[in-house]
Amino acid sequence: MSDKKTIKGGEFLITETESKDIFIPEQYDEEQNMIAQSCLDFLETEIYPELEEIDAMQEGLMASKLTKAGELGLCGISVPEELGGFGKNFVTSMLTAEVTGAGYSFAVALSAHTGIGTLPILYYGTDAQKQEFIPKLASGEWKGCYCLTEPSSGSDANSGKTKAIPTADGEHYIINGQKMWITNGGFAHVLTVFAKIEDDKDLSAFILTADMAGITMNPEEKKLGIKGSSTRQIFFNDVKISKDNLLGKRQEGFKIALNILNIGRAKLAGAALGASKAAVSRSIQFANEREQFGRSISKYGAIRFKLAEQAIKCFATESALYRLSQNITDTIEAHEAAGMDKQEATLEGLREYAAECALLKVHGSETLDYVVDEGVQIYGGMGYSAEADMERAYRDARINRIFEGTNEINRMLTVDIILKRAMKGELNILEPAMKVAEQLMEIPDFDFDDSADYAAERRVIGNFKKAVLLTAGAAAKTLAASLAKEQEVLMNIADMVMETYICESMLLRVEKMKSMGLNFELQEKMMQTYLYDAADRMHKHGKDAVNSFVTGDEQMGMLMGIKRFTKHGPLNVKENRQAIAQKMVAENKYCF
Repeated sequence: MSDKKTIKGGEFLITETESKDIFIPEQYDEEQNMIAQSCLDFLETEIYPELEEIDAMQEGLMASKLTKAGELGLCGISVPEELGGFGKNFVTSMLTAEVTGAGYSFAVALSAHTGIGTLPILYYGTDAQKQEFIPKLASGEWKGCYCLTEPSSGSDANSGKTKAIPTADGEHYIINGQKMWITNGGFAHVLTVFAKIEDDKDLSAFILTADMAGITMNPEEKKLGIKGSSTRQIFFNDVKISKDNLLGKRQEGFKIALNILNIGRAKLAGAALGASKAAVSRSIQFANEREQFGRSISKYGAIRFKLAEQAIKCFATESALYRLSQNITDTIEAHEAAGMDKQEATLEGLREYAAECALLKVHGSETLDYVVDEGVQIYGGMGYSAEADMERAYRDARINRIFEGTNEINRMLTVDIILKRAMKGELNILEPAMKVAEQLMEIPDFDFDDSADYAAERRVIGNFKKAVLLTAGAAAKTLAASLAKEQEVLMNIADMVMETYICESMLLRVEKMKSMGLNFELQEKMMQTYLYDAADRMHKHGKDAVNSFVTGDEQMGMLMGIKRFTKHGPLNVKENRQAIAQKMVAENKYCF
């Protein structure tokens, strides 16, 4: 029996995690590595040679690529074997999302199909619905899409106006309305459609098929990026469906939408990570080939800074992402062991870590934005040319900060979830927050024992947690019910929470690598450099938040506390980045 301890969602703020209790990518087993290689081979043979044709929306091409992906099993990684899938755990499905995430528009089509296109039916469908739809979605024979957004309801999804009216005999519904930004809309056979039944307060969900009378579409949207991804407006004009097409219970649609988005957010971080790593490798290869002033530009410090920073951000996202993925996997398995149905156990596991899913979506998408932006800079003029591959990566990246909930919404959601759990007594952060506030009146103890491995780093991260608790606790106490309207303060706190989780995840990964006897020296430099920079960001976010809602002596006391809890010793970050970049330049790829 494993003695591994899995913390609950949000609990990382008040509990110290041991490195033995987390999963790191260096622990992939042989099967996981084989699946990752199959995904990479698919991109190399099926996607990269036809990127221009995919982006030009060549008729039937994207759908045919999804069919081929399905034949290889890539559409059914997390679908149970009895429904035609591979039945793999969340870590393995995350690894698949990561590797295929480097597939530009194809990555969007695949993730939409396997995620929001399939999972609502898998997790909320009746046995009959699952038997009818899931095997064909898992095989790639049918493609799926998810119809939630409307012209007047984006982030406020529950305000949608699409209506479902029961017929007089109660055997059917008549659906009327409009949906927009529907990924895979142009070729999907199965549509999960959200609508309000009569004058219900909350949405319900329905399963429709594209051949039903009354479904029409606008032409494909012209977009900044992901040009090969089918994006349509879909209209429902007196579409008559059986009552058996209701998915889940009446008015359960909003809950379905939110729970499926939890999965989507985590998987989006994985896809963004895969795209980021690929872009780093291309940046390195270009920097090695491009010569200026008689030498490769990869030999210059300004370029090496960029390459190293790209790698540090990727390593940061990855460390947190697989820590989270294993926590979700462990929680799902614990619920199953207690007798819970597999699908319900999965939803409970994801619900438990909704805050972490939201913050990883933010971090992953912003890592990708940084990586491709600096990639264009490293390419110089060629970065702006459609002849080179970085231009497409740059355009395609931008959507990730918008879909699956904007990064602003996800930041506020992270804090909202944690505070609501605290108020319900599910997460004891109020008591530790009060203790931190009391510490402000005490004389700080500077007698540190730094003889243990990473004692200084652990202390810095412990202080980050205190900074979060101090700021969030004071905001909740001072602003009370009005805190929900103070979006700037919420986003400051969210960034502090995110930096804390990322830093701790990096430290735990490096500790575990060291304990496993692996080469860890450069990863240690990445962790230490990120932590050093994060301290300044933590100070800025904490200071900005405090100055927004506290005045007088209390303000001065809290600002001193924030400064104290975000202190970091000196570090030669130039030397660290040089070492990180030199390794990648020698390997000619992202090699961590």
